[in-house]
Amino acid sequence: MTTRASVSPRVGVIIPALNEAASIGKVISTLRAQCDYPIVVVDDYSSDDTGDVASQAGALVLPLATRLGAWGATQTGIRYLLQQGFDIVVTLDADGQHEPDALPTLLESVIKGSADVAIGTCPGRVSRLRLLAWMMMKTTSGLRMEDITSGFRVYNRRAMEVLADARATLLDYQDVGVLLRLQAAGLKLLDVPVQMGDRCEGSSRVFHSWLVVSRYMLQTLVLGLSKRRLSARMESKT
Repeated sequence: MTTRASVSPRVGVIIPALNEAASIGKVISTLRAQCDYPIVVVDDYSSDDTGDVASQAGALVLPLATRLGAWGATQTGIRYLLQQGFDIVVTLDADGQHEPDALPTLLESVIKGSADVAIGTCPGRVSRLRLLAWMMMKTTSGLRMEDITSGFRVYNRRAMEVLADARATLLDYQDVGVLLRLQAAGLKLLDVPVQMGDRCEGSSRVFHSWLVVSRYMLQTLVLGLSKRRLSARMESKT
């Protein structure tokens, strides 16, 4: 007789992608060499061949009819895999920075149940300026995660349900706002040290211009300040 505890959880991979035709194929093939989990690429209304390249590489592609941004695309993938009955999802970027070799280590704590969310952390990958930005975000939000902008994450089903909720739809980015939602729901978040490489091609959606960075920082700091009291209250209960 097969017990529920002996059944392996269904794990799926979500890759939000915007104009990543130059790198998405390599990301998928590298991931395929590491695991056989279903891969879902959410094409965020790209103007290049991102969707076609991803499909040819063996991923299931969910094309968006309008651009939703990194978090909107990620949430679409989470909702899809939740509807398909998956228990755990992995999110990673389409630019090749996240190393699939780190996937077993990142998954371990969530599969064993010691954490609801595991975040791949690699502070050494960033400049002093970004570290300063992180410090400001942590101060205003009360978050204690090491790398709060990492998109290399693992969510269990409980976390998936929190992030699929309509209240999470308004979040503009998938870092601080998402972490605050998870923290407010009383979920356990865990830092997992991993290695990260450089982008294969192109530039970051956020950190490619001072105008975008300034807007991002303003939104994030305001969000952090507005939610800090709630986060502190939830932390006191755990």
